[in-house]
Amino acid sequence: MPDPLRLVRTIQLARQAFLATPGRRGRWIDLQEADEILVAGDLHGHLDNFRQLLRLVDLAAQPRRHLVLQELIHGKWAYPVGGDRSHQLLDLVAALKVQFPRQVHLLPGNHELAQAANRPIAKNEADLNELFRAGVRTAYGEQAEAVYSAYLELIAVLPLVLRSANRVLLSHSLPARSRLESFNLEVLRSETIASAELEPGGTVYSLVWDRDTSADTAEAFLAKMDADHLITGHIPCETGYEVPNPRQIILDCVGRPAGYCLFPANRPLTFDELKSCVRLLE
Repeated sequence: MPDPLRLVRTIQLARQAFLATPGRRGRWIDLQEADEILVAGDLHGHLDNFRQLLRLVDLAAQPRRHLVLQELIHGKWAYPVGGDRSHQLLDLVAALKVQFPRQVHLLPGNHELAQAANRPIAKNEADLNELFRAGVRTAYGEQAEAVYSAYLELIAVLPLVLRSANRVLLSHSLPARSRLESFNLEVLRSETIASAELEPGGTVYSLVWDRDTSADTAEAFLAKMDADHLITGHIPCETGYEVPNPRQIILDCVGRPAGYCLFPANRPLTFDELKSCVRLLE
């Protein structure tokens, strides 16, 4: 484990780097300087998939290639004495953001936002929030609260949507059709988000929790977001990815096969061209 005090400083530097990301307006980022973008599906603590993605993206050798990750926490790997180990992935991505501040991006999912808000979230009757905190205590002992507080401060500034120069929108999910009329873009363009927006019916809640993948909903959402194509995570995919409608690709990196998409961001793309950029870790 890294020294906890050094880790806290790294997380604080990563937070500053996320706030200073070029193209940021509130919790929305317009990526204008990328030639290519590699976007991955939900990782949920899968360190091996993360390491393989890191080798593939080769950020040091490709300064105009960007990496977009999402939903890092609440995994199936536990410490022998108890507690979720997925905080290790958050540690690594914070360090990566410090190393490559312009090229690395992280979209929070419903799990990060549930952890930050202490909203109950369970799997197989296990309290995932408490398992995550227990893992932090196991790893960092007396400094666990300082590290945990730094995690919460980091999650609080993460971008919620990214849009490439060629109009590909990246978000964790998309609101249900019934929520689109009240879905407020100004919430995403503000650094300060009211707690009501994180509750059911709120804009942020709808963006990360809803699962409406109908063609009509995707089309209406993209029209509202002024984009042409959509890449999301959130929904498990046994084959690593799914194409639920003619405008959307869903990626999943929680196991194998794991889906990712490495696409050109500096020229117009048809949806068929975007689909052809999907690859699998197997």
